[in-house]
Amino acid sequence: MTLKNQILQKLIIRFGAMAIASCISFSASAQTTKHVNPFTAKPVAAPAPVVSLTDGVWLKGELHMHSRHSKESSNNSIAKIIAFCKSVGIDYLAITDHDNHVDGDVAHNTWADPEFKSDSVLLLYAAEWTTTRGHGNAFSAKPYDHQQLYDVRDQRDTVVGRIKNKLGIHLSANHPSGKDHFGYSYDMVNSIEVWNSAIWSKNANAIMIWDDMLSSGRKLTGRGGSDAHHGVPVGDEKPGPNTYQSKANYAGTPTTWVFAKKRTVQAVIDALTNGRVSISSNPYAPRVEFYADLNGDNKMDAMMGDNVKATGKAVKFNVKLTGSSIKDTSYTINVVKNGNPFGTFKMDGKTPVIEFTDTPVLTGRTYYRVTVEGPSTPYPQVPQSAALSGNMVGLSNPICFNFDPNF
Repeated sequence: MTLKNQILQKLIIRFGAMAIASCISFSASAQTTKHVNPFTAKPVAAPAPVVSLTDGVWLKGELHMHSRHSKESSNNSIAKIIAFCKSVGIDYLAITDHDNHVDGDVAHNTWADPEFKSDSVLLLYAAEWTTTRGHGNAFSAKPYDHQQLYDVRDQRDTVVGRIKNKLGIHLSANHPSGKDHFGYSYDMVNSIEVWNSAIWSKNANAIMIWDDMLSSGRKLTGRGGSDAHHGVPVGDEKPGPNTYQSKANYAGTPTTWVFAKKRTVQAVIDALTNGRVSISSNPYAPRVEFYADLNGDNKMDAMMGDNVKATGKAVKFNVKLTGSSIKDTSYTINVVKNGNPFGTFKMDGKTPVIEFTDTPVLTGRTYYRVTVEGPSTPYPQVPQSAALSGNMVGLSNPICFNFDPNF
């Protein structure tokens, strides 16, 4: 073998060995390098401090109702609605007429109606945003330019969200699983209608959507609304084909309770946004309240709607029913954790409180909410509603742990 060939053979052997070593090194590297999901749950910054659990007032209201300014409504003037709400002790009211019936000009129709006033019932400025992709309710403590929201109803969600933020309104998804389901992104809404009308059974899919949103980190308030359109004829008014509905579904079926800092429209909307909210089948049904003792001192530190940081220690939860109808009545409390059944407890009117204990995960999200079942509470003014609600008495919003406030 010539000297030239010997040198060439050595070079081939050397570079071959280097290539093999490189392959082995790459293979080992490929086997040891793991994909890291940048969105994996991490410890979040401490949420805002929980505000007072006692400095406030419980207010009950109706958040989805139609007057004569909705074309398919019948025998339902604004004055009639307000008078009825006052008679059953409803504290606040959102008359949510369909904006497409007036080409978006709610301000010069529902809000400009001379009957749109009350000395006792708090009136929200509201409308039902009625679009080809579903319906939502807009709530505000003061008049706003609803025409802008109506005009972008067919635009992309990013455009709608920008207008919604500009107007400073609370936007809520209506009957998300019904015929006019909410077909927009839930990232741009503040709440979701989980109980629509007296017919509780038709809301199962709405509850499922709510749990999906909560489980994925979207802290959305669950609320109710009767979606009533038809009133009882009085005077020279004539019954219509839908008059029968007024005895089965009207203001307060269901009733949405808010724990507001004070008795003002803005405080109602703030409570609705923050989630200090529960829902009952009607204005006379028991109100469910849900609290948590975070440090074991037998004092409640948080309530439904609050978001707190988990410590890795057990938390004692407290479920309470209030109302004159609970005497000598037994109820079933169902606790839901992260969308799944957690426990079932029995409660009676003599001791309308139950407690349970659990440990939220230290890293990652956890939430708990409750539903209450039992005998229906009569609603004399809407006598057929109790049968439609069945044994569903009420539900709470969740107490959340480690939800990212900047999500």
